[in-house]
Amino acid sequence: MSTAREGSAGDSVERTGKGIPAEMRLFPARRVGSAGEYPPSCHPWVMRFFGKLSETARPPRFYLENAMQTKKYRVGIVGSTGTVGQKFITLLEGHPWFEPAVLLASKKNAGKRYADAMEGRWAQTSPIPAYARDMILEDGADIAALEGRVDFVFCAVNMDKNATAALEEEYARHEIPVVSNNSAHRFTPDVPMIIPEVNPEHLAVIPSQRKRLGTKRGFIAVKSNCSLQSYVPLLHPLREFGLEKVAVCTYQAISGAGKTFETMPEIVDSLIPYIGGEEEKSEKEPLKVWGSVEGGTIVEARSPLITAQCVRVPVSDGHTAAVFVSFRNAPTKEEILSAWKNFQGEPQRLALPSAPKEFLHYFEEEDRPQPRLDRMRESGMAVTAGRLRKDAVFDWKFIGLSHNTLRGAAGGGVLLAELLAAKGYFD
Repeated sequence: MSTAREGSAGDSVERTGKGIPAEMRLFPARRVGSAGEYPPSCHPWVMRFFGKLSETARPPRFYLENAMQTKKYRVGIVGSTGTVGQKFITLLEGHPWFEPAVLLASKKNAGKRYADAMEGRWAQTSPIPAYARDMILEDGADIAALEGRVDFVFCAVNMDKNATAALEEEYARHEIPVVSNNSAHRFTPDVPMIIPEVNPEHLAVIPSQRKRLGTKRGFIAVKSNCSLQSYVPLLHPLREFGLEKVAVCTYQAISGAGKTFETMPEIVDSLIPYIGGEEEKSEKEPLKVWGSVEGGTIVEARSPLITAQCVRVPVSDGHTAAVFVSFRNAPTKEEILSAWKNFQGEPQRLALPSAPKEFLHYFEEEDRPQPRLDRMRESGMAVTAGRLRKDAVFDWKFIGLSHNTLRGAAGGGVLLAELLAAKGYFD
C-alpha cells in the first residue's frame, strides 16, 4: 500500500511493450546467447531477488534458489494470433523462467510465419518481438504433434465455450498442463480459478482433477475474470471482519472488448451500460475464489451476497470499481487501511518474477486512483484504491482500480504460471 502521488478470451490485451519506459516493463528485453545477454550473477531479475533478500534478516532458502533458477520451461501459446495471445508473446520476451517454444493458431494460419500471419492484425504499439517473427505457426488442434516439445501451454482462444472446454481437456489428457485465460472451465468443480495472491491454496485440487482426467501431469488451471481484479483483492484482506453484502459498479475499459478508440468510435463521448455476461461473472466468480477445497472439488463460499453493474466507458486501459460493503463486525478506517498495507500474498512471499512488490496501494488524495495515472503501478500488476469513507446504507465504500490487460488478463496468466512452476506442478 502507498500514499505516494503519483468473452471466452474477452479479458483482452493491452497494447504496450517496448514503447513504455524500461522500468515499467515486466521483463527486460534480451536474447539468449546474444552479446547483450546478462550474466546469471547480474541479470536484473537476480538483482531484484537479492533486493528482496535484504529486506529480511533470515530469508527462506527458496528465495535464493528462485533467484538463481536456471531451468527454462518450454511454453506453447494456443491462440497466439488473437489479442490475448499477442500479449502473452510480448510479456514472455526475456522472461527468466519461460521460453516460448511453439506458437499455435487455427488450421488456416498453420504453416505461416508469425509475422506474415499478423500483417495488419498486430494490435500492440510495440513491434512483434524478434524471437516470434520467424516462428512458424502450428495447428492448435494437432495436440499430438506437441508431445515432448512443451512443458505447458497458455490458452486464449476465441471459440464456442463447449469447444474451448473440450480443447483444453484434450491438451490436459495429452499430459500438457493448461494455464487458461478462457472462461470455459471457471466453474468446473475440480479446476482451480486462481487470483495468485488470494487463493493459491486451491491448487491443492489439481491431484483430484488429474485423477478424473486419468493424467499424471496434465491439468487445467484458469484465471478469473478481469472485472474481479479491481475489487476482490481489496475485499480479501477484509474477510476477517465478516463480509456480508457487497455492491459494486465496474467501469470497464474498451481494451476489455479487444477495442481501441479507432475501432470503437461509438464509445467517444458516451458509455455503454451493458457488457454481456460481466455482471454474472462479477457476482458469482468471487464465491468460487473464496471457496474451499473439500473432497476433491472446490465448494463455493456462501457469502458475501454480491450485486454488480458493469459499464463500458471511454478509457483505453484500466477497470475501475465503485465498491460498497457491509460487515458482520464493521472495522474502523484504520483497521481497513492496516489490513491493506500489511497484506502480502504467496507471489510476494515467493518473490515470483512478475509479482508486484506491494500488491495493494492506497491513495490519500481525493481524486485517486485514476486509470491514466495509476494503471501501470508496479508494471500494471498492482491494485490501487482510494476514497475510503463511511456510507449511509453500507458500512464503507471505496474506489478500486486494476490494469485489465496486465493484472486482469495475460499478466495474471503469467503470474499464475509462475506460481504453478514454483510449486512444482510443471515438473
